[in-house]
Amino acid sequence: MTTTKARAITYVWILVSAITIVSWFLGPARVAGTAVASVPITVAVLAMAFIKARLIIRYFMEVRTAPVWLKLATDAWLVVLWGVVLAIYLW
Repeated sequence: MTTTKARAITYVWILVSAITIVSWFLGPARVAGTAVASVPITVAVLAMAFIKARLIIRYFMEVRTAPVWLKLATDAWLVVLWGVVLAIYLW
C-alpha cells in the first residue's frame, strides 16, 4: 500500500469517526433521557449515514478502484435505500 493510499484511508477513517460522533451528539435522548421524534435531526442523521456508507463502500470495500458500473450500482443502491428509509420514516 502506498503512502498516499494509506493517508487517504486514514483521513476517511477520521471523517467516518467524526460523523459518528456528530450523529451521536444530535441524539436528543443523550441529553434529555427521553427521545422525541424530530424530522430535521432524523434527516440529518440519515444524510450522515448515507455519506458514511458511501465512504465505507468506496474506501474500505475497495470500490473506488472497481469498474464504473459497480461504482454506479453501489451509489444507486445507496440512493434507493436512503430514499426508502426516509419515505418510511416520514410516512
